[in-house]
Amino acid sequence: MFEQLSERLGKTINNLRGRGRLTEDNIKDALREVRMALLEADVALPVVKDFIEHVRVRAVGKDVINSLTPGQALVKVVNDELVHLMGDAGEGLNLNVRPPAVVLMAGLQGAGKTTTVAKLAKRLKETDKKSVLVVSADIYRPAAIEQLKTLAGEVGVEFFPSKTDQDPVDIATQAIDHASKKFLDVVIVDTAGRLHIDEEMMGEIKRVHSAINPAETLFVVDSMTGQDAAKSAQAFDEALPLTGVVLTKTDGDARGGAALSVRHITGKPIKYLGVGEKTDALEMFHPDRIASRILGMGDVLSLVEEAQQKVDVKQAEKMAKKLKKGKGFDLEDFRDQLRQMKNMGGVGAIMDKLPGMGNIPQAAKSQVNDKEFVRMEAIINSMTPGERRKPDIIKGSRKRRIAAGSGVQVQDINRMLKQFAQMQKMMKKMSKGGGLAKMMRGLKGGMPGGGGFPF
Repeated sequence: MFEQLSERLGKTINNLRGRGRLTEDNIKDALREVRMALLEADVALPVVKDFIEHVRVRAVGKDVINSLTPGQALVKVVNDELVHLMGDAGEGLNLNVRPPAVVLMAGLQGAGKTTTVAKLAKRLKETDKKSVLVVSADIYRPAAIEQLKTLAGEVGVEFFPSKTDQDPVDIATQAIDHASKKFLDVVIVDTAGRLHIDEEMMGEIKRVHSAINPAETLFVVDSMTGQDAAKSAQAFDEALPLTGVVLTKTDGDARGGAALSVRHITGKPIKYLGVGEKTDALEMFHPDRIASRILGMGDVLSLVEEAQQKVDVKQAEKMAKKLKKGKGFDLEDFRDQLRQMKNMGGVGAIMDKLPGMGNIPQAAKSQVNDKEFVRMEAIINSMTPGERRKPDIIKGSRKRRIAAGSGVQVQDINRMLKQFAQMQKMMKKMSKGGGLAKMMRGLKGGMPGGGGFPF
């Protein structure tokens, strides 16, 4: 997300950083570039105008013009205004009500609403330690009810059954009554989506809302629709008292216009970002971290949180002990590292959060893709346990067999073994210098030392 915007803004800001002196003219030129970058990112025009005016007023003020490092001071102004534009601080769900707290999900068809229900249920269960019940009030699509039932089983939360011949209000009230009797903490109600906003849809969801009085009413919208995402959120907000927005499919959105427009147009906070198809691909929205990412300064805090949640520390400790005993790093360990990387969303997701990545051209970033990691894992899976433990025995006929088993060429095997040898060398150095032990201590304490992944 934000790749295009980050690249354009990165160039403009780098031009300003080294300036010993800023004038109204070069500020004006820089803001023209920023304006174009925002419009190309599909940010709504009124939002762009307000943003540029706020930055201009602060940029020509004494704090920037008279600063010893005026370029850096202007970067800070742009960063502060981006944070303000997106809502200043991240806002989680307000579930401090008499249980069960009800969360009503609204949105257009195809926005990923049902999947988001499951993602949110999983997050509430695992991160917030809540007992959750999910229910589908979408009586128009039997597949939606079945989909939610399947997803509820996957994430390990309770599913309340519903049928297409029931009234959505009855479905929701019965589910809440069931949750009360079982002393559950949260009920998430999925509602019907439509291809467009219509009176029938709004009438139905208004009836459901007034009957259940939810603690949170979230509008789920596809971020790739750009300005339209903000417009449809505004239309829903006029019909329903929305408490927040969930932006989905942000991993496929290179522009990021929706994230920058929604708060300004609706006045409602973005609460979560859907960052992939898996049920754990839901992130809390932090305006300060997103602004930092847009300006190419990375998002190390989110990376640390993700590592703490998704990296298998026990497995990594086991490998550290093994290396300490001098047993060496083998292909089974290498495969474990590839899987850990995959658990964190792949190399692309990690690179997005690393500082300085905004300065790397998009063409160079696209060279590092997760398909290569999938291929490498397939190659290792096609080996015998003996070959994984002693890669030196993998010669001609063995390579041909492994290539046939994993659907690759022999040269792919050679390349993978070369990459493994480099990783093996690095791990040997780390184990001698105690680097791996430091990394594990850091991971437990909150800051990973940066090792352990095949970068």
